[in-house]
Amino acid sequence: MGFAILLCLFLSIGPLWAQHDDAQTLVPEEVITDHEHHGASGSLAGWEGSIEGIAFSEFNHHLTGMLVLIIGLSELRQSLAIPFWAWTRFLLPGALLTAGSFLLVWSDHDAWPIGSMSFIQTFFGSDSEIFQHKSYGLLSMTVGTTELFRRLGHIRSAVWVAPLPLFAIIGGMMLFAHSHGGHPSAHMIAMDHAIMGTMAVIAGSSKLLCNWFRSPSHAQSSKWELLWPFLLLLIGIQLLLYSE
Repeated sequence: MGFAILLCLFLSIGPLWAQHDDAQTLVPEEVITDHEHHGASGSLAGWEGSIEGIAFSEFNHHLTGMLVLIIGLSELRQSLAIPFWAWTRFLLPGALLTAGSFLLVWSDHDAWPIGSMSFIQTFFGSDSEIFQHKSYGLLSMTVGTTELFRRLGHIRSAVWVAPLPLFAIIGGMMLFAHSHGGHPSAHMIAMDHAIMGTMAVIAGSSKLLCNWFRSPSHAQSSKWELLWPFLLLLIGIQLLLYSE
């Protein structure tokens, strides 16, 4: 319980450090009046590519990387059928719910609920990057809730195994269209996301196929399912090393 409280405090305060770090180096008018999520290409006057914007984005990616690593380690224990630390099966839904909550609140500095944009502008506006971030948050919370109830034994139908790998596949495919168009390093970021997207699609596909073809009389995980946690761990490491 104490760890959970500390984690919540960290999630609440951390983004403020990233968002306001080195604010004195920017022109105050730029910080106050810049409500465009994408600044002019290559311009440090906009949020994309600014000191604040880079710090904010890197913090979000690094925190997500930590959560993905937790998920990967939890799934690795399950894939190896390690008999002890069974409680770690709840780390995946916990991490997904944490990531989803974080993205819904802190994913974009100018979006609802922390920025100047309204709820309608955030979810139904023209900024595809913001929409994708919020979509990730909603999907993460939905799948996290499903996995929590499934692992508690409240839902037992085999069909509920599918949302988790499908989330990895859909989320990975969305990364191919995830653009930081106004960022000076947009090409490098796009390549980084394409690599993560490829690994996510492969990871989700391997998990989905292993679940699909697993015989009810053979409950032990297939060795092919090791690809799922292995790629999750790689994605987590890549997110921790992410830089702009």
